This record gives sequence, structure tokens and C-alpha cells, in this order.
Amino acid sequence: MVCPLPCLADLAEDYALLDSEDRYRLLIDLGRKLEPMPDALKTEATKVRGCAASVWVYPTRLPDGRLHFLADSNAAITKGIVALVIAAVQDRPAAEIAATDIEAALAPFDLRRELSSNRTQGLPNMIALVRETAERLAA
Repeated sequence: MVCPLPCLADLAEDYALLDSEDRYRLLIDLGRKLEPMPDALKTEATKVRGCAASVWVYPTRLPDGRLHFLADSNAAITKGIVALVIAAVQDRPAAEIAATDIEAALAPFDLRRELSSNRTQGLPNMIALVRETAERLAA
């Protein structure tokens, strides 16, 4: 059973108290909390471009119109990073997600300082894909 993702503010609070090694563990554990993404959804259409690892993000619309994202990666740390992005927007209305400053929401994690550029190079593309999807569905 996969647990729902914790709220970003709680994650940031925990993250701030940890050393680098434990921050990696937190990201890996967070990635494990993503609900499983069926292999059939891991296609070229759902793949995030520009990531060193393979990353897939698939939006679904809940009956009440909110967006719910499925995501996965073949690398544990990257899966944790995409889980952070998803935690910032999960199960919110498309218009609200489109208006969210995801970069600012992730700022307390200072991922560019904590992780190698190889691990974070796809982060802007993950954020852009989520934002563009929300903008398209909000219109």
C-alpha cells in the first residue's frame, strides 16, 4: 500500500533538520510513496525530456475536476525529486496549479545545492510539464 504524499511544508521542515545523507534518504523514501504508475502509461508521450534518468508524468482528472498526477522514474533520487514536484500540486484544481509558483514551493529544499547538476537538470522540465498540463486543462 502506498501512502499519500506528505504536505510540502511538513517535508521542508523535516528536510531542513537533516544532513546531506539523510536528505537523500528522505527523497528516496518520498519517491517510494508515489502511487504505482502502470507500465502502459510510461510512453514517449508521458516522458519528461531533458532528464538524465527516465521520468514519466501522467495527469488524470478527478471527477470533481482536480488534477491527480501519476509519476515514476527509473532512478530512486530522481523519483524523490519528481515526488516533491507532485506534492506541490497534487489533487488541486488545474487553474490553481497553473498559478502556483512551483519553483518557489521547492526553494526550501535547495535541490541545486544538495544534488548534482545531473540529478537536477530535468527539474525545470518536470515543472514545465506539470504547469503546461494544468494550463491546458484549466482553459
